[in-house]
Amino acid sequence: MNKFVKWCIHLFLFSQQRRQKPAFLTAIFTLSLLAGIMFSVPAPAQVVIKTRQQPTVVNQKLPTVPSRQLPTIKPPQPQTVTNREQSTELRGVWLTNIDSDVLFSSRNLTNALTRLKELNFNVVYPAVWNWGYTLYPSRVAQSVIGRSVDPEPGLQKRDMLKEAVSEGHARGLKVIPWFEFGFMAPADSLLAKRRPQWLTSKVDGSKIKKEGVHDRVWLNPFRPDVQEFIKDLVVEMVQNYDIDGIQFDDHFGLPSEYGYDNYTVALYKKEHNGKAPPRNNKNPEWLKWRADKITDFMKEVFVAIKAVDQNCIVSVAPNPQRFSYEYFLADWRRWERMGLIEDLIIQIYRDDMNVFLKELEYPEVIAAKKHIPTSIGIISGLKNKHVPVEQIKAQVKQVRDRNFAGVSFFFYETLWNMSKEPSQSRLSGLRGLFTTPAKYPSLLADSKS
Repeated sequence: MNKFVKWCIHLFLFSQQRRQKPAFLTAIFTLSLLAGIMFSVPAPAQVVIKTRQQPTVVNQKLPTVPSRQLPTIKPPQPQTVTNREQSTELRGVWLTNIDSDVLFSSRNLTNALTRLKELNFNVVYPAVWNWGYTLYPSRVAQSVIGRSVDPEPGLQKRDMLKEAVSEGHARGLKVIPWFEFGFMAPADSLLAKRRPQWLTSKVDGSKIKKEGVHDRVWLNPFRPDVQEFIKDLVVEMVQNYDIDGIQFDDHFGLPSEYGYDNYTVALYKKEHNGKAPPRNNKNPEWLKWRADKITDFMKEVFVAIKAVDQNCIVSVAPNPQRFSYEYFLADWRRWERMGLIEDLIIQIYRDDMNVFLKELEYPEVIAAKKHIPTSIGIISGLKNKHVPVEQIKAQVKQVRDRNFAGVSFFFYETLWNMSKEPSQSRLSGLRGLFTTPAKYPSLLADSKS
């Protein structure tokens, strides 16, 4: 290329000396043509796409990627992500082990996947890390927690994740495991009892945070040993299962009232000339320092995933940005700009339609939608909360009218069970939403085309 450009410059100088206008025009035309070709080639994707590696169960030490070895990750190039053509639309649902037994038997799981396929869904997010346990057999969990799988009887003597991947793929569904609890664990869990030094604390020294009626504690995301454990769990899944991706949410951050444990305070002092962290947990600089540390770890996890399988989608399902950042130190807007998110599903669980619509229009949401497939999480109900199917349909319509990539529902049981409405009425409403099959929108697939 350098030789070619030098030749064109030489031709230009020669034409000036000889006053040969045709040669000059030829050089200019050649350079213009070359520039047009160079700048018309699409920018490379943020990762090099390779053939998916076959899952193998290994007994060797899982790879870790030190921060100093991390390559630069380029943010995704602007693109127009629309789904006016309903042949491409994310249609997902979360499968959880809370208030649901869908994961607790092979029959329940297979029946659920079959029904979702019949209703033209195309992706499921089964929980795999919850209540301080993995929901699949894990060597990493065994070594740290003392149990390889959640003690729930329905998860024994089977590999729920292997079944979900096999049966889901057989039905044309994408399977993206949901790392639901992130750094959170029950206060009375084996993990908390065996690794008390891993727990972070509030400014008053307390460790427990109430979540409904449950007592929760949080692993310290700034400790290298905690980071290694979480990263090893994630890498183990990517290595051993033919998953289509892995999903994180706000629990991959940290409630902003935490971070006053001895380790974190010492780290902060080291980086601030001996100054202690502010006692106000919402202090802007203190928020940013902790959020930046979590972002650094998110980058490490992203790189570790891609080191095993370039095709494994990194999905994030957070709350709206302000809440995620101020209350969970999860700066997903920055993650998205850094190219660390390849599938974004924003949880907008609102009954008030005006509030729902307002949150669809936030600047960071609009910006993300221009770069990556951005979908909206819609609540279909909770154990003690009924959501009418007409509300679900109305919110789906608003999402579609704004050309989002699709929708995902929280959660499976409330789609047609746990409702004041008859199951058949709910099923009829869902059939009306997804009348024909649709292709799952993939940033990685788009980058290969």
